[in-house]
Amino acid sequence: MSDNNRLGVFKTYKLYVGGKFPRSESGRVYEVTTKTSAAGAAGKGQWLANAPQSSRKDARDAVVAARKAFGGWSGATAYNRGQVLYRVAEMLEGRKEQFVREVAASEGLSKSKAAAAVDAAIDRWVWYAGWTDKIGQIAGGANPVAGPFFNLSTPEPTGVVAVLAPQKSSFLGLVSVIAPVIATGNTAVVIASADAPLPALSLGEVLATSDVPGGVVNILSGVTAEIAVPLAAHQDVNAIDLTGADAELAKELEIAAADNLKRVLRPQPVDTDSASDSEDWLASPGTHRLTAFLETKTVWHPTGALGAAGSSY
Repeated sequence: MSDNNRLGVFKTYKLYVGGKFPRSESGRVYEVTTKTSAAGAAGKGQWLANAPQSSRKDARDAVVAARKAFGGWSGATAYNRGQVLYRVAEMLEGRKEQFVREVAASEGLSKSKAAAAVDAAIDRWVWYAGWTDKIGQIAGGANPVAGPFFNLSTPEPTGVVAVLAPQKSSFLGLVSVIAPVIATGNTAVVIASADAPLPALSLGEVLATSDVPGGVVNILSGVTAEIAVPLAAHQDVNAIDLTGADAELAKELEIAAADNLKRVLRPQPVDTDSASDSEDWLASPGTHRLTAFLETKTVWHPTGALGAAGSSY
């Protein structure tokens, strides 16, 4: 049969929750179209796919999955987490062409610029993989105290983190906010870019076939505000990253997050339209996102006394 006579096999995009690929419990979907300069702000590009439109119930299910996975993931050795993150980079390397196509269509980029963004995203997984067993050395240490005591401070993961991914950087920005959260032992509930969710949903397929345990990363698509508000108010969410929220939504979410004293990461100035516009995702990421969702545990341990002179060790 000639290729011209074949029916196209369109991809069905699904959510990624608890290591599985459910449709939204509401049954809703919305159209995702290409972003092109010809279409303009008010125009409409070519249809790409129908993405699931997540509901509040989907958000709650994702939190349950993230909490269930937290014990095992946070209890894993830092070295093991680094191996897992590196494995994600390996899997992405093998599917690079797919992500270049999706990023180019989603963000209206040329193939070369999309390829550069995908390469940077893969490198970012490697970057954070290398930091998993080193962040404790810069975020913790031995403290000088008076008296016969050892005083040690060590970083520990905060818990379940809700992450609003950048709206415009659908893949590099997405990886840049997910990788540091899980590198430090947290689990994540991620809201993908509302207009460009396809690279995020495809990333779920990569995570499922790598060594990342189910529930460590949960990816939702849909209307950002509709999903983010219940996550900000959820009592079992310990922190929230407001990168993908505009100033008005960020303020609303901060108020909701205060109810259970969530950690809040809001990197952009209040008067910007979108946090994703204020960050250069190609720049060196540094360590600020690694330390954003860490708690510090300080332990005092008596050294005891040796000998009649009372010397200590």
